[in-house]
Amino acid sequence: MFTYEFLHYGAITAAVAMSSISVGLGEGIISWSALSAIDRQPTAQDDIMRVAIIGMTLVETVAIMGLLISLFLLMYVKPETQTIFGYYSEIGIIAAMGITGIAIGLASTLPAQAACHAVARQPFFAHRISGFMLMTQVLIQSPTISAFLVSLFIQGQLGEAASLSDSLRLIASGLCVGLGSIGPAIGLSTFAQTAVKSLGKNTKAYDKLLSFTFISEALIETPIIFCLIIAITLLFVVPRHSLETIDGIIFLSAGLCTGLGTLGAGISSGRTAAAACKQIGNNPSMYPVLSRTSILAQSLIETMVLYTVLLSLLMILFR
Repeated sequence: MFTYEFLHYGAITAAVAMSSISVGLGEGIISWSALSAIDRQPTAQDDIMRVAIIGMTLVETVAIMGLLISLFLLMYVKPETQTIFGYYSEIGIIAAMGITGIAIGLASTLPAQAACHAVARQPFFAHRISGFMLMTQVLIQSPTISAFLVSLFIQGQLGEAASLSDSLRLIASGLCVGLGSIGPAIGLSTFAQTAVKSLGKNTKAYDKLLSFTFISEALIETPIIFCLIIAITLLFVVPRHSLETIDGIIFLSAGLCTGLGTLGAGISSGRTAAAACKQIGNNPSMYPVLSRTSILAQSLIETMVLYTVLLSLLMILFR
């Protein structure tokens, strides 16, 4: 027989399980890449294993975040004190941590895979390749922080959810940051993988690739910040009790608008930067032209997200 407690314990399970699935798959892929790289360059096995272990450790951060949220729900949320609407609201936590966990857990493996093969190709440059991989993986993990913060806010409001509109508002917040992490995660990982590959092919381009990576990854992850703004706005907006259902639909539409609106921009921005990065690795002397062209194109791509953010704010604030 279905009871609303299933939603509560389902949220506890999903927050860590969905992240753990992607992390387990990701660490297996990194291990396979490390073994392939060692087979190619046995003399560099120590450096390759070091890079693989660092990469797997960072990937595991996603599962740790999911575990923390599950523990908070288990220890600090009492099912007997919640309303039906509080149970519904926990779907927002599943969306925030679950979707983000799957996306980041798999996406953050790409630079680690590329780093293993880059070290096999350039064993005397292993230290810098490892540092480069570490930097890109840390930036890829940024959506996880947003999802974690939103999940904590949702958890803090579970006991105050007194209407369907409240539940939909909290679910919309989780969906916004969860769906909003997919595009940037794919874009960041695609770019990071290409950057590490380029470094493995041409170590002389290190300085140019490093500066270009900082700028490009900041642009690619901009949609995540926009999603966080909308998610936080949804967390603290007050529904009108006279039109509860309408308000809830508006909140859900606003969250989906920005969350889905980042998908194309995140992927396209990452692919654009990756194409420029590949050419910089092949021909470092063309760095000024390539970097300016890429940054201009990325800036124009990111304006698409501004339209969705503007519409979401108008729906929330002027409903």
